[in-house]
Amino acid sequence: MPDCSVVVITYNDAARLPRAVRSVLRQSLRDLEVIIADDASTDGTPEVAVSLVAQDPRVRYLRRKVNSGHCGAPRNDGADAAAAPYVMFLDSDDELPRHACKSLLAEIERTGAQFVSGQISRLYEAGGKLRPYYPSLFARRRVVEGIREDPELFLDSFSTNKLYDVAWLRERGLRFPEDIDYEDHVFAADLYALARRFAIVPWTVYHWHRACDGVSISLSVDDLDNVRQRVLAARMSDDRLRAHGAGDLVPHRQRRFVRQDLRVYLNPLPSRDLVWVKEFASIVRPYLARVPAEVLEQAAPLERVCCRLILDDRIEDLRVAAGSLTGPRAAPRAAVRLDGRTYWGTTVSPGLDITALRLAELPFAAARLRHEASELVRDGDRVRMTVRTFDPFGALPPDWTAFLQVGRVRVPIRPEPSGEGGYVSEAAFTPAGKCEPRIGFTRASDGHTTTDRIIVDPRLRPIELPGGRVQAEGHAAYLCVRATRTGRRLRERLWRAFVRRVGTPGNKLRAYKVLVKVVRPRPDLALFESDVGKGCCGSPRALYEELRRRDLPIEVVWSLAKGRTDVPRGARRVRRGSWRHLWTMARAGIWVDSHGFPLDYPKPRGTRYLQTWHGQGIKSIGFDAPDLRSDFDRPRAQWRAAVARWDALVSPSAEFSRLFVPSNGYTGKVYRYGTPRCDALVRGEPTGDVRAALDLPPGRRVLLYAPTYRDRAMGSGRSVRADLELLAEELAGEWVVVLRTHPVERYETPEHLRHFVRSAGRYPEVNDLMLASDALLTDYSSLMCDYAITGRPMVFYLDDWDDYRLSERGVYHDLPAIAPGPCVTTTEELVDVLRRLDEEHAAHARRYAAFRELWCAEERGDAAARIVDDFFRVGARR
Repeated sequence: MPDCSVVVITYNDAARLPRAVRSVLRQSLRDLEVIIADDASTDGTPEVAVSLVAQDPRVRYLRRKVNSGHCGAPRNDGADAAAAPYVMFLDSDDELPRHACKSLLAEIERTGAQFVSGQISRLYEAGGKLRPYYPSLFARRRVVEGIREDPELFLDSFSTNKLYDVAWLRERGLRFPEDIDYEDHVFAADLYALARRFAIVPWTVYHWHRACDGVSISLSVDDLDNVRQRVLAARMSDDRLRAHGAGDLVPHRQRRFVRQDLRVYLNPLPSRDLVWVKEFASIVRPYLARVPAEVLEQAAPLERVCCRLILDDRIEDLRVAAGSLTGPRAAPRAAVRLDGRTYWGTTVSPGLDITALRLAELPFAAARLRHEASELVRDGDRVRMTVRTFDPFGALPPDWTAFLQVGRVRVPIRPEPSGEGGYVSEAAFTPAGKCEPRIGFTRASDGHTTTDRIIVDPRLRPIELPGGRVQAEGHAAYLCVRATRTGRRLRERLWRAFVRRVGTPGNKLRAYKVLVKVVRPRPDLALFESDVGKGCCGSPRALYEELRRRDLPIEVVWSLAKGRTDVPRGARRVRRGSWRHLWTMARAGIWVDSHGFPLDYPKPRGTRYLQTWHGQGIKSIGFDAPDLRSDFDRPRAQWRAAVARWDALVSPSAEFSRLFVPSNGYTGKVYRYGTPRCDALVRGEPTGDVRAALDLPPGRRVLLYAPTYRDRAMGSGRSVRADLELLAEELAGEWVVVLRTHPVERYETPEHLRHFVRSAGRYPEVNDLMLASDALLTDYSSLMCDYAITGRPMVFYLDDWDDYRLSERGVYHDLPAIAPGPCVTTTEELVDVLRRLDEEHAAHARRYAAFRELWCAEERGDAAARIVDDFFRVGARR
C-alpha cells in the first residue's frame, strides 16, 4: 500500500499531462501512486498516459468511455481507485511542488486531522512569478476545530491544495457532484460542514499554472454560461450546508461569493458591452436578492455598491463602478455627502455608502479626481484628445492650474467648466518612452499637486507613433504609452546590455583596485554619502553645511543612489556604483558617510575616512547583530576590513562608545562632541515647514510613528504593527499620524487611511519631522535617542518584545525598564495612553531625565563645528 495517492484528472491535455505526472513522481515522498483519470480524451492523451504507465510502475491509468463534461466524475473515479490511506487531486495543467505530499502527510499524521490544506499559488508562465492566493488564510500553521472557528476559510474552496483521509471521505460519503462546473465549491461546502478537525500549513503545496493562452473553466469568465454555472454552484453549496444542519454557515459562504466569485466577473466588466453586462446582471440578481442585507453590509464598499447597482438594474452605472475595483481604482463621476456620510453617485442609499473609503477626506495632494479621455486621434507625431474631469468630492479650490503629465514632460492645459459640475479640456501630447499620462491640478496657494491617471475606453484601438504606442491597458482601463520597437531602440538596448556585461561588480572592483594604485588622492576633494546614497541628510549633511558656512576650500561630491537627484546647492553628485563614482572614490582625499562605503573597496592611501554613523540605542550592532554574529567567516572578515578603513568615528555619547566601539572592533579616533545631525534639534531649527509640506490639517496634534525594521521580515511592511485603522477610528478628530518607516522597509499606506496617516518615509530630513511632532510612537528605533533631545512625550509599542530581544535582533538594554514613556502591547492600550498623554509624560519625568543623560549628555548643538575644526581643518593644514 502506498502512503499517498495523487489523482491527476485530464481531458485532451496530452502536451501538459507528462509535466503534471512528473511533478508527482519527483516528490520527496517516494512511496506514492499516480492515478491518471482521463475523462474520455479524443486527442493523444491515451497514448501519452500509457507511455507514462510503462515508464514508472507507480502510475495507473483510468479512462472513462464517455466524456462527463465536468471535473467531478474523473475526480470521483480516481478517489474510488485510490489504494493509499490519503489522497490528493491534481489538474493536468498544474504541478505539485517537490515536498507537497511529504509535508502534508507528516502534518495529517501529526495532527490527526481529517484533511490538511496548504497555500495554493498562481504560477504565471509568462514571467515565472508565483503569487499566493489569499496568503492571510495560510499565514500560520494551525489546527482548526471546525469551520465555525474560522469561517473566512470558505475562501479556500479548492480541492487541489489538500490532502484527505480516504477512509473518512468514504465513511462520510463525500463525493464531487458530476453534472456542474465548480464542483469543488460544492464539495468544499460538504467538506467544511462535516469536518470536525482540519489543519492549515503556511507553505505552498500547489502550483496553479496560468498560461498566456490557457483555456480553463476558471479563465472562461467571458462566457455567460460560466456565470450560470458559478451561481448554480453557489446555490447548491448553500443547500448542502443547510442539509447538513449548518444553515448558520450559509451567510459566511455567501460572503465568499460576494468577495471572490462575483469579483471574477466584475473586474473585467468595464470592457464588456452593455448587452453582456445586462445579461450578466440578470443571471446574478436572483441569487444576490436572497443574500441577507447584513452580508452585503460586511462587503468592501465598492463591492457593496456593485451589488446594489446589480439589484437596481443600473447597468451603465455598474460598468463605471466596476472600473474602480481594479486598475487605477478611479473615483466616481459623482458623489453625495450627507450628515457626515459619503455616497457613490447621485443617490443616497445604504448600499451606495462609501464613507469607509474616506475619499472625501483626503488631503489635496492625495485627492481623487476622475479624468475620462475620448476622441483620441493622431495629429502628426502627436495625439489629441478631449478630457472630461470630474471632481466628485469638491477637492478643487478656487485657485488652481492644470497640466497633462507625459513622462517627465508637463503640458499646460486649460480645463473649462462643463456645465455638469466638472471640466472639459483639450490636450495634445507627443509620446515618449514608457509612461502613464496623468492629469494634474496644482493649488496656487501652496503649490500642492494632485494627479490621477486617465481613464479611456477599454476597446480603444492602439495609436502607433514614432515615440511609442498609445493604448488602453487593463480592464478598467487607463491610458498608457508603450515603447515601439525601432532600430534606434534596438541599438540602445544592445549598448545597455554591453555596458551591463562589462560593468559587473567584479569588473568594477578590479578596475578600482588598479586605480587606487596609480591615482593620487586630492586633499581638497571630499566624497560625502548618507544612508547608502538614499539622500543628502543626517550628519554628513550637517557637516557639509558647516563647511559651506566657513567657505573652506574643499570641493564636495555627493554619492547618490540611482533615481536620487537632489543635492545641496553648489555640490556635485555621482551615481553610486557608477564608473564616475569609482573614479571619485579613488580621487577623493576625504570620505564622509553615515553607513559604509562599498565594503570590499579599499581606502586609497592618503585618504582620510570620517564615519558619522546613523544612530544609537538599545539594538545589538556590529558583530553582535544577527547578520554577523553567526560563525560564517567571510561576512565577519569583510566587515572587519571595512571598519579598519575608518580614521575617525563620531560618538554621540559615552554609552554609544561603550557599546558600539567594541562590538565593531574599532580602534581609531573617537569624537565625543555629540551628533552633527542633532545640532538642529538642540537649537530647534527646522529646515522646512513640515505642516505645509505634508498638508497636515490645522488644529490636530502630530504623532510621529517611527517603527524599525525586523531582520527576519525586512522589506515586508510588517514593522507597522500598530492598528492604524483603529487609531484612525478613535483619534482622527484629534491627531494625525506622520509615518516614518525605516529606509529598508516597504509599506504603502492604504488609501482609506491617508486622511489620517501621512507617509513620510521619503521626507528628506527626519529632524524636521521630530520638531513638527507633538509625540513619538516607536518600538526599538534609534530615533528615540535623538527625540529625547526635544523633551517631548514618547510612547513605545512593544507587542513583540520577547521575540525581538530573544530571537530577532537582540538588545543591550531592557527597554521596558528604562523607557522614558509608557510601553504598550495593543492598539487599544495605545489609544488610552494618547488620550491622557500629558499625564503619562509627567509620570515618566524622572526616567525621561535619566534617558537623556544616558544618550544625550554630549548634545550641545555644536558637534558639526567642533568636528570640522578637528577633522577638516587638520586635513586642510596637511
